Amino acid sequence: MSPVLRQRVHHTDAPALAMPVGGIGTGGFAVGADGSLRQWQLSGMPNHRGALPGTGFWLRLARIEPPVQVVTMLQGAPAPDPAAPLVTDGEVPEWMLDAAERVGTMSQARFSATYPVADVEFTDDRVPLHVTMRVLNPMVPGDVETSSIPTAMFEFTLRNDGPIEVHGTLAGSLLNAVGWDGVSPIADVTPGLGGNVNRMVRGKGWTRVVMDNPALAESAQFAGQMVLAADDERAAALPRCAGVEHLVSFLESRALADGRAKLELAPTIADPQLHAPRSGEGPSAPGRSWLGVIGVPFWLEPGQTRVIRFSMSWHFANRFVDIEQFGQPHPEWGGSRFYIGNAYAGRYLDALDVERQVATQWDALVDETLSWTQTLLDSDLDARTVDRMAAQASLVRSPTCFVGADGRFYGYEGSLGASTTMWSGAFGGSCPLNCTHVWQYEAALAALWPCLERNMRDTEFDVMQAPNGAIPHRLRVPVYLRQMWDEHIGGPEEPALDGMLATILKSLRDAQRGAGREWVQRRWPRLYALYRHIAEKWDADGDGVLRGIQPSTHDIDLAGVNTFMGTLWLAALRALEELARMVGDAEAEREVRERFESGSRRYDELLFDGTHYIQTLDPGDPSDFQWLGGTLSDQLIGQWWAHQLGLGHILPPEHVRTALQHVVRTNLKHGFEDFEHPYRVYADAAEDSGLLMCSWPAGGRPEVPTRYSDEVWSGIEYQVAAHCLWEGLDAEADAVLDALWTRHDGRRRNPYNEIECGDHYARAMAGWTVLQARSGVRIDEAHGEMHLARDGRWPWVCSTGYGTVDVRGTEVSVRCAAGALHVAVLRDGDRGGNLGRVSVEAGADAVTPRATAAGTDAAGAQAVAGAGGAAGADGIAGADGIVGEVS
Repeated sequence: MSPVLRQRVHHTDAPALAMPVGGIGTGGFAVGADGSLRQWQLSGMPNHRGALPGTGFWLRLARIEPPVQVVTMLQGAPAPDPAAPLVTDGEVPEWMLDAAERVGTMSQARFSATYPVADVEFTDDRVPLHVTMRVLNPMVPGDVETSSIPTAMFEFTLRNDGPIEVHGTLAGSLLNAVGWDGVSPIADVTPGLGGNVNRMVRGKGWTRVVMDNPALAESAQFAGQMVLAADDERAAALPRCAGVEHLVSFLESRALADGRAKLELAPTIADPQLHAPRSGEGPSAPGRSWLGVIGVPFWLEPGQTRVIRFSMSWHFANRFVDIEQFGQPHPEWGGSRFYIGNAYAGRYLDALDVERQVATQWDALVDETLSWTQTLLDSDLDARTVDRMAAQASLVRSPTCFVGADGRFYGYEGSLGASTTMWSGAFGGSCPLNCTHVWQYEAALAALWPCLERNMRDTEFDVMQAPNGAIPHRLRVPVYLRQMWDEHIGGPEEPALDGMLATILKSLRDAQRGAGREWVQRRWPRLYALYRHIAEKWDADGDGVLRGIQPSTHDIDLAGVNTFMGTLWLAALRALEELARMVGDAEAEREVRERFESGSRRYDELLFDGTHYIQTLDPGDPSDFQWLGGTLSDQLIGQWWAHQLGLGHILPPEHVRTALQHVVRTNLKHGFEDFEHPYRVYADAAEDSGLLMCSWPAGGRPEVPTRYSDEVWSGIEYQVAAHCLWEGLDAEADAVLDALWTRHDGRRRNPYNEIECGDHYARAMAGWTVLQARSGVRIDEAHGEMHLARDGRWPWVCSTGYGTVDVRGTEVSVRCAAGALHVAVLRDGDRGGNLGRVSVEAGADAVTPRATAAGTDAAGAQAVAGAGGAAGADGIAGADGIVGEVS
């Protein structure tokens, strides 16, 4: 677990940085740039202010001559909260501020990370020791189980660079939070605490403090278990520590015991508990709990290094419906606390079972995790892009997402926090659940754990879809309750049209990410029913243009003819065409093709004004909350989708590029200090830049403009930037990304928390498409193809594995880091066509495509023009294929 520091972004002045540590649906905490542990959310209750007083790491260091005796918190000094609007990532818990003042901290911490691996280097002139901390939660793309372990794995490297021997104790501490509701500030008397029991367990090279609360019923919401462990069976332990003062006494008492650490190889070493202060007795008092503390002694000669491992594991099985659900109230359901549960909990008996797995599989878990991060680091992506693309996975593994005991994947729009206090509170899940119009933007889950993404489609078709084919944009849980088929939903009131179109688009993406043709065949009747519902309600005349009231992600009703909904419709028609071909429904294929061709022509004729695509209203359409002649940043969102799926251009390419350039030129604002914010504030400082949702540079702003038009949404910024990359507009993409990433560079806002209506907002997972567009790599598992568009060394990931591909013109080599890949390799554009097939597995040498007599010609034809059609003269995708020009 040696540090990997190559090609990484380093932070020394990032008080708002807080990297989540935890698995998919497990809850967790965050590590700050100073190395502190904050935002404790182990039970899955979203709460950025969650604090476990006394929890962290501590160092006692001594040197005999010249004398040194230091006891310190092993973290950097807490920095003042930069207090950016609507975020709390820079807040420091009160207990930590008090402890830092009383005990002291290291003078400097230097943070670097490639999520999910963080390294913190500590320095202090008082401490003649080089100290680094690595923390991670295991993560493997495609492997949900390994990526859902409720643990944090720490590895400390202590190196004596001086000329004189030193000795001391490295201690870890963890508060027994079993019974805590995850919301109430933990103080002298805290609801839910009391009766907490800590016990020490030694064996198999480890010392553990196991934490329970037997006063709770097994079915209680916050019942569970926690374990603190260190990989030294002779470590000293203070199982029932009363607080920081008691902990410091424990460390100071180690002065005599640590002097014997030089004898650590001796089999007859004395009792490690010798000289330790007395531990507390019995269960904790009502309203209170115990810290568990383990202190590992060390003795280092000059030039010597010691590696010490700690883990913190937890197990909270009982998740209930503790959210305010949308839709109409149903008093007939009574006051039941509906049970949902946590899938991860079913794989382990308790937290001790988790810890034992982690201890026995430590090296393998670390190696598998580092294999992924190293794949990103070994590519031609620049350090900043690696940093942010790796961080996309943190959104899936934040409290925004979880997997219930029923095996279903659930996602809030975000996690309640400072951005939602004014209407939804600051604790819990934001805008539940599986909101189709927000999750429309998400791409990270689909790329990294496609089986979970497909799980969301299954829920949409099997649970959410109404008898008339419509799909409400929110899920009611438990899923056996009646869904919101015939009632006002909220945000917007009627089923969101963009969310329903996204279901069609995501179904094709699922097919391309390993769902298989049988899945498509099984889902086709419901897909077609959804299509017919949309067509009959919004495109009754069959000309391919949507009209009427169109509920949208802006929490209002769009109206008239517009390319926000229109391009999603065009892309969905193309996706349906591909899906119909897969299942052999020739009549549906012809029908949607004709509708697409008409709609593509009509949208361009009606709305392109020479600079961008506008909105026009029909007689009787409402004018409130529309944008009319304004510049909507999302005006070509369907084209972004079409590029994700390899569907080619759905509007004339030259108009698309002109409009995108206009969006960036018009809506990318630099400096927000005097900007008027009618709604929420996501950019506020003179140095802030961001892409406005909509602007009216030529005037004509409606009296009631489209809602949120003056806000800056990271999900839209990612969508526009990725689309620019696909169109060859790299300078425009870089400008948008620089604005977003500089706002969230850790100084005022957290790079691991791009907010909107809540923390860890799902729309921000559009960011993964930046990687797809920057690399030009697209894998279509439905057709067994890897498409390549750009030279370079790029990461690839699919449902069967991941690795890198090196592209230099028509010279290609493919390496597999995990799993396997068996595809035809296609060079898009005019630089190659079909280059042959590759078949490679993890551990094998990189391979180059090898032509085969059968398949090369067929796959080559498909690469250029799809399964039988050619691109039209206007550059729009032909009847069966990919656009015939690539920028």
